[in-house]
Amino acid sequence: MKSFIKIFVISSVCSILTFLLLDRFVLTNENNYEVSFKNENIPQYAVNTLSNQRNITSTSSLPDLTYAANKSIDAVVHVKNTSIVEDSDSWALQFFYGDDSKKKVGTGSGVIISPDGYIITNYHVIENSSEVIVTTNNNKEYKARIIGFDELNDIAVLKIDSDSSLDYVFFGDSDSTLIGEWVLAVGNPYNLNSTVTAGIISSKSRDLNEYDQKNQSFIQTDAAVNFGNSGGALVNIKGELIGINTLIQSMTGGYVGYSFAVPSNTVRKIFEDILEYGDVQKGLLGVRGVALNSSYSKQLNITETEGFYIDETEIGFGADSAGLKKGDIIKSVDGFKINRFSDLSGYLSSKRPGDEVEVKYVRDTNTKTAIVTLKKSSN
Repeated sequence: MKSFIKIFVISSVCSILTFLLLDRFVLTNENNYEVSFKNENIPQYAVNTLSNQRNITSTSSLPDLTYAANKSIDAVVHVKNTSIVEDSDSWALQFFYGDDSKKKVGTGSGVIISPDGYIITNYHVIENSSEVIVTTNNNKEYKARIIGFDELNDIAVLKIDSDSSLDYVFFGDSDSTLIGEWVLAVGNPYNLNSTVTAGIISSKSRDLNEYDQKNQSFIQTDAAVNFGNSGGALVNIKGELIGINTLIQSMTGGYVGYSFAVPSNTVRKIFEDILEYGDVQKGLLGVRGVALNSSYSKQLNITETEGFYIDETEIGFGADSAGLKKGDIIKSVDGFKINRFSDLSGYLSSKRPGDEVEVKYVRDTNTKTAIVTLKKSSN
């Protein structure tokens, strides 16, 4: 009897202790979720215990962005533009109070693309400049010369002279980039030198205004870009230059999730043209028309909803000479798919007069191919 009472007392004490200490334990269920009862004031919550063991997007499958950052960060420079602006157009105020002009300082970024000091930046970064000062990542300052620029594509070429070889980035192939691909934006936002942000390519061949006749074609990314990033580098995970960051689409002027870069193939062609010819050489197909969608297809009474519909060919240009005509629908150029006009203009922006391109087009439901020689713009 005494033995039974002893066992009963011990069992009761153990039960009470277990109940009292229950809120000090973490219980794990069969689905590998930890359920916490540590504090009555905090709602019960579950934590997946497999998160440290196995994840759908395992860290081992993510790219090593440190390599790209290290490859590019020393090649991105700070650009300071000093320009002279006038506060008033009044000759009387200037006569009585002297010259009312004053210095205006703007800043941005630039990318060294050769060991001897050639730099790419945005045209708007150095526009109207009286002096351009470049500061490298090791805090050395250089006075830069403006070699040339392309205002339409917002690209400028600078040159600095250094006693030693400079760090620089290699051009990558922007045409081969893919939507969803990881990228880094490297620049100097708000004068915060050597800032690196990461994101993905959100879209390609983006024209922000199809009606402004600029025919621009940007890489869109969600990497954070702010004031001062203009002219900086957009690089892939190899550290190769695939774009020059140029603008933000925002109601506030600050980053809200979208930024845009001039593709590197366009930048490289502009750079080479400026060095060789002194200006940008534009190779044209010589076609006018519209990018198809369901609405235009209904108006034109055709079944195709993708491609560039030719409404007119310019006499003497390559498309006319190759036999293309009104009603033809361009589907691809050199295998590059054409869905909108910015696809076409973006691809051709990396070509020169005299270059030949293979144009695949549809005529009366039949697919045809023509070799077209690009002609120089008359502008």
